[in-house]
Amino acid sequence: MTTPAEPLIRNISDTALWVAVYRARESERPDAHFRDPYARKLAGARGEQIAATIASKASPDWPYVARTVRFDQIINEQIKQGADMVINLAAGLDTRPYRMDLPASLQWVEVDFPPMIDYKEEIMRGETPCCRFERVRLDLADVEARRKLFHELGARAKKALIITEGLLVYLSRDEVIGLANDLAAQPSFREWAIDLCSPGLLKMLQKELPVLSEAGSPLKFGPEEGPDFFVPTGWKPAEVHSMIKTAAQLQRLPMFLRLIALLPESNGRQGSRPWGAVCRLTRT
Repeated sequence: MTTPAEPLIRNISDTALWVAVYRARESERPDAHFRDPYARKLAGARGEQIAATIASKASPDWPYVARTVRFDQIINEQIKQGADMVINLAAGLDTRPYRMDLPASLQWVEVDFPPMIDYKEEIMRGETPCCRFERVRLDLADVEARRKLFHELGARAKKALIITEGLLVYLSRDEVIGLANDLAAQPSFREWAIDLCSPGLLKMLQKELPVLSEAGSPLKFGPEEGPDFFVPTGWKPAEVHSMIKTAAQLQRLPMFLRLIALLPESNGRQGSRPWGAVCRLTRT
């Protein structure tokens, strides 16, 4: 629990506890679209406290359910198409190497801050992943260190899928461009799964979640170009899945949003429209 002098969210790593609560809630439904048996324990009491406090202001469950389902689908499909490595950057409390049916030969590498990995290893002690799994303690803001890691991983893979679930929104445009260029520098890094928001959604979230800015983790990235933002860096959109349409298909969308979900799909520039999506980028 937080003390009176302690902020609700202390740093960006605390957001992983909060998001784990949403995975736990979905997993415990009789009609769950995925099962994460570890999420409740990983979220802990602090995650529950964060989710309960923020729930009265913003951040309903459905975007996180939609995001998780779409990332799961992209991962499964890319493995079927020959991906031999998955690299999860800023992995947080993701448990896909434990909860998904993955080939034993798959290389899965997750990267995150040392304290996050230490916490996760303590909670997951005794659990066995279903593939070749490793964790790397690294601050992705250390450009030289991440380039070195990407080079080493790129040499080990024939076709790698990169996933950055919940990461890019915390980066500046220049930081996203730098990361995209570093990933594109490795020939074996072929596919990249991201989540993306429009300038309109970014502005709305910034207003509804000031607690993130107060914790030194402000939301920054919502490109006006939409998924095409990445084309100059060597990546082009191959799949774009609207969060709101995905949630409607999953029957998780609140009633008051269902009419909006019936509007025609739009995957380009969104401007002030509050739009979010999961995208698969592929090499140009």
